[in-house]
Amino acid sequence: MIKRYTEYKCGLETDSPQKKEECYSCNFKEFDMYGQCLKMALSESDNSQHHLPIHVNKKYYVCQICNKAFSRFSNLKEHLLVHTLEKPHVCEICNKAFTRCGDLKTHCRFHTKEKPYICKICNKAFSRSGSLNLHLRIHTKEKPHFCEICSKAFSQKSNLKKHLAFHTKEKTHICETCNKAFTRRGDLKNHSRIHTKEKPYVCKICNKAFSRSGTLKLHLRIHTKEKPHICEICNKSFSRRDYLTQHIRIHTNEKPHVCEICSSAFSNSSNLKKHLRIHTKEKAHVYEIYTKAISQSDNLKEHLHSHVKENL
Repeated sequence: MIKRYTEYKCGLETDSPQKKEECYSCNFKEFDMYGQCLKMALSESDNSQHHLPIHVNKKYYVCQICNKAFSRFSNLKEHLLVHTLEKPHVCEICNKAFTRCGDLKTHCRFHTKEKPYICKICNKAFSRSGSLNLHLRIHTKEKPHFCEICSKAFSQKSNLKKHLAFHTKEKTHICETCNKAFTRRGDLKNHSRIHTKEKPYVCKICNKAFSRSGTLKLHLRIHTKEKPHICEICNKSFSRRDYLTQHIRIHTNEKPHVCEICSSAFSNSSNLKKHLRIHTKEKAHVYEIYTKAISQSDNLKEHLHSHVKENL
């Protein structure tokens, strides 16, 4: 039977002897052989909370490789696996390995489709707590990440990183087929599917396939009728953020798309494109009967109807 020690002033018990020292955070005078405060070094059977994290911002366990500090010895032990590249936690379904047990647990939800983290505002569910926290910023309008160049704010750090690439103009990811360059690896991957014709993202409702996951996500709103983007002025809702952006210009009368030839301004790019045909005399729609060129799609419909009348 393992002897338990109960000689401490707070009455806590452990299974190993200690050396007499003093915790410089709380003056608790008992440490185990590793110098760990015994309020933190309780046996697993005690099922007690770790003690040292109570001391605000105190991190006593330091990695000797990278000097990163932790408040718990178990966290340091887990962190060391990053340096050793050891991945002891393996998924029983797909054999993917992870350094941390928590990462494996999160990964398993990919297979089980479990989404335990639910937004209290809109009831949307997530498999990760971090994803829920990011989602909540849609409701709170919180944007804590600021661009130091133009002061534009973002809700996610990753979006800020993508934005910064527009300032630096750095494009290190190059397509091997057409040599087009991109600032982000993901953009290059998406672009490559133009050449491969790959469409790995398939709608489970209508089987329509897409080359990008984001495009599939937007498409699904056709089926779900979800319209998460709401105008703060008139409460009209939209399935896409860019639709909302264009709509808001009705209220603000903003017309950012300007014709370089005559300076006419438009609220969206498609109207500018249609307008440019006046200057370029572009005949965009060609009808195969006469190979007649029509400059507007509405004119094409009228033209087709004229052939129907001729055949009556």
